Amino acid sequence: MKQTLLAAALLLTTLSFGQVQNYNVGDVVNNFIVTDVHGVEHNLYEYTAQGKHVYLDFFFDTCVPCQTTTPIFNEFYDKYGCNQGDLIAISMNNGTDGDAAVIAFEEQYGGPFNHAPAVSADGGAGAVDSDFNIAAYPTYCLISPENTLLENDIWPLTGVETFEATFPADFDPPVMACSLGITDQQTVQVAVFPTISNGQNINIQTSEPLDGPVAVYDVNGRLVQTSQGAVLNIAAGSGIYFVQVTVAGQSFTERIVIR
Repeated sequence: MKQTLLAAALLLTTLSFGQVQNYNVGDVVNNFIVTDVHGVEHNLYEYTAQGKHVYLDFFFDTCVPCQTTTPIFNEFYDKYGCNQGDLIAISMNNGTDGDAAVIAFEEQYGGPFNHAPAVSADGGAGAVDSDFNIAAYPTYCLISPENTLLENDIWPLTGVETFEATFPADFDPPVMACSLGITDQQTVQVAVFPTISNGQNINIQTSEPLDGPVAVYDVNGRLVQTSQGAVLNIAAGSGIYFVQVTVAGQSFTERIVIR
């Protein structure tokens, strides 16, 4: 289920299909220029002119499905280079939350990955939301380098693979570390396995010693536990979790499933 925002800020649940109302798939969308909560400007047509595909996440801070899926969007942003590669990911508020509220939302629900740039009402997100005429939240959509709407409602999200399934046939972006351009980073190998288990005897293998405790987060970005050593026993219910380790000064996050 998603949440929809109606007049007088009444929040109601609605079915999750076709949530971009002003554009059909194949339509050219209008340009936007917005400023994220950290003061960085984002110009849609400048990104697309560089041949980039642009993924947008429309959200608001009290939307429970937004809170649940934001970590997946951030994982996607992180995996493909933090907007330094062939795709751009931007979180776009519906226009009801200012910078402070959006920053608090990301801190609480953004998860352990690097967070996609987020634009609040203060940065012009409301006008973009109105232009797209978003009917329910969250809405994830994809815009092509030709400025056409390729996907108007990427849903339901089961993981990063849901976004990857929307890649056009001729689009194969490389997986990139967010440290792109930093030349003094060491090459470090990290593996967490098994990725699907009952939570017991999860092994962490690294090419360099661990810098400190291992942290485990749930899908809402809440810290579940910290552990010492390279074997985890996670005392938590079934669900998706993120294991974060620090090795040679670098942070790595791996997703696991507990059944």
